[in-house]
Amino acid sequence: MNQNGQHSALVDEYIAAFPAEVQQKLQRLREMIREAAPLAEEKISYKMPTYAQHGNLVHFAAYKNHIGFYPAASGILAFKEQLSRFKGAKGSVQFPLDEPLPEDLIRQIVEFRVKENMERSQK
Repeated sequence: MNQNGQHSALVDEYIAAFPAEVQQKLQRLREMIREAAPLAEEKISYKMPTYAQHGNLVHFAAYKNHIGFYPAASGILAFKEQLSRFKGAKGSVQFPLDEPLPEDLIRQIVEFRVKENMERSQK
């Protein structure tokens, strides 16, 4: 959501550029992020959908065989065990397009990042 509570038209355009089955996954991911971080601003940053609240929370991007989810290094580290079955790197994880999204895990990661950014902003 952007600052006036609307979907970002740029994120709509980003999602619309993909095949229908990928669009469905991206829309579902977008919904999960918005449910877990209802006050976050929705925008495009680093050429991908980004959610920010007291700084960037998470980004996502679609690729040929996976959706990249970028919750910063802290978000990966905090959920290292639960994310271990997925390919990933220091600040990212890959969710294969041929598997369901791990919805509960995604929500937990986003909620963790909101809490982390709130705590950091209060210091």
